[in-house]
Amino acid sequence: MLIWIPVDNEQEQQAKIVSQFDAKVWALVDFDAGRVVSTRFFETRELCDESWVDFVILLNKYENYIDFMNEGMMVLCVREEETIEEIIEAFKFKELDEIGL
Repeated sequence: MLIWIPVDNEQEQQAKIVSQFDAKVWALVDFDAGRVVSTRFFETRELCDESWVDFVILLNKYENYIDFMNEGMMVLCVREEETIEEIIEAFKFKELDEIGL
């Protein structure tokens, strides 16, 4: 499954989640069978050629999430996680909060 995360840089080990407005790049994490298969970075989501992304993980529940829902994505937000590794670990154990109508 594919997961979008707005982050502050392209260094996978050091990148931290930020608001959509402050995102320098978007991390697209390919997560399968309980592990990260790959992480790719895009300046904008539109530059990605994937036709379907399953999840987007945002900084908080006050972010604009309607467009993601309209694209069929499940929208989650972090609690205290910051790095991609921490976020994916929380995702794996269903420790992220769901955002929705």
